[in-house]
Amino acid sequence: MRPIRLALVPGEPAGVGPELCVRLAQRPREYELVVFADPRSLRAAADALSLPIALVAPGHTAGVAGELAVVEVANATVPAFGTPDPGNAAAVIGALRLAAEGCLRGDFDGLVTGPVHKATINEGGIAYTGTTELLARQAGRDVVMMLANDIVRVALVTTHLPLRAVPDAVTPQAVERTLRITHAALRRDFGIADPVIAVLGLNPHAGEAGHLGGEEIEVIEPVLAALRGEGMQLAGPLPADTAFLPSKLHGFDAVVAMYHDQGLPVLKYSGFEHAVNLTLGLPYPRVAVDHGTALDLAGRGLADPSSLIAAAHTCARIAALRSRRAAGPQ
Repeated sequence: MRPIRLALVPGEPAGVGPELCVRLAQRPREYELVVFADPRSLRAAADALSLPIALVAPGHTAGVAGELAVVEVANATVPAFGTPDPGNAAAVIGALRLAAEGCLRGDFDGLVTGPVHKATINEGGIAYTGTTELLARQAGRDVVMMLANDIVRVALVTTHLPLRAVPDAVTPQAVERTLRITHAALRRDFGIADPVIAVLGLNPHAGEAGHLGGEEIEVIEPVLAALRGEGMQLAGPLPADTAFLPSKLHGFDAVVAMYHDQGLPVLKYSGFEHAVNLTLGLPYPRVAVDHGTALDLAGRGLADPSSLIAAAHTCARIAALRSRRAAGPQ
């Protein structure tokens, strides 16, 4: 089998994304890496960090330390570190789209993405809520956002919504879709034959038998009962304040939270530096860093590359597993 080939998009050129890519390039790797970016931003980051970098055409490197294969996506400007330019919004989004198109064509086995600056993209005239949503629309797939580290995997029923909009978005269809996609991904991408999933309630104490809200009884429990009837192992709905106790987490392969800030603070507290963001349900694996653009650190050599390193290795591992399965028995 040929080496796994990953597309990499640094994200906001004024943030830490380019320098994290340069740091990743210093490490030997068993997969090929092709960066969709402006070479000027990568060179500026390498110069700021005093690190060597050789930018080569795709196909001229197989994971050699200190080299990066580049597909040029030119920015309107080379921004100063820490100062995003809305004029670069089209290039940032264009790089994501081009890399994802390559994955959809089969040119790449997976996509790794760095942090983007949502406000700057919107200021540049592009309506943007998140890369997860962008990739889902492009692929025409229902997807689920999952964040994971070595301690816990957390998938979300709702993602980037105002808190007052969450209850209306927690529908039977949304809960079922999230559980089906998460269950399938745990089997396909993590190699867990019969995953056990913890499902959180929406309300404090999981609704306290209806005294603190009815969503658990009216929305969540009927979905869990139906899917259990199909053979899924689902625990819940569980109170979110105790579901993450280590003694309970030990028995779960993933936790499904109803909204963004219900599950992710625990995950980030338990291991922020090595956490990654996965988009489940795409035709290809997509793994992103679990942090923002860190504009205040850009160009100073202080940004921790651990999350990008973990994202690349996770994406390569999932891609290799999918490739072996597609090839069938040897």
